Amino acid sequence: VQLQASGGGLVQAGDSLRLSCPASGRAASGFVLGWLRQSPGKEREFLAAIRAGGITYYADSVKGRFTVSRDNAKNTVYLQINSLQTEDTAVYYCAAGVPISGRYYSASQFQHWGRGTLVTVSS
Repeated sequence: VQLQASGGGLVQAGDSLRLSCPASGRAASGFVLGWLRQSPGKEREFLAAIRAGGITYYADSVKGRFTVSRDNAKNTVYLQINSLQTEDTAVYYCAAGVPISGRYYSASQFQHWGRGTLVTVSS
């Protein structure tokens, strides 16, 4: 599975942003697709994930501000981020994982990673 996140950039606090990530390759349509981010000096942080059937999972820290969605016809996952904060500055990655039972909450649950896109939020 190949993934490539896009849509990052320099934004101001309070702005909204939508990140996109098309997934290609065999069986990509069946994978769970997710978003994670990494800030300098920090571990990669799980944000959200979505199953092919539309079930979603969110980290508690982003519930209400982040929305993950998926277009199965395009094999593309999106992350809508509202009310951006300076603490949201990070490299955002999309990832794909073989479906497992239970909730998604960790980077370790994903086997395929794309190149990240940098989001910088200025105050």
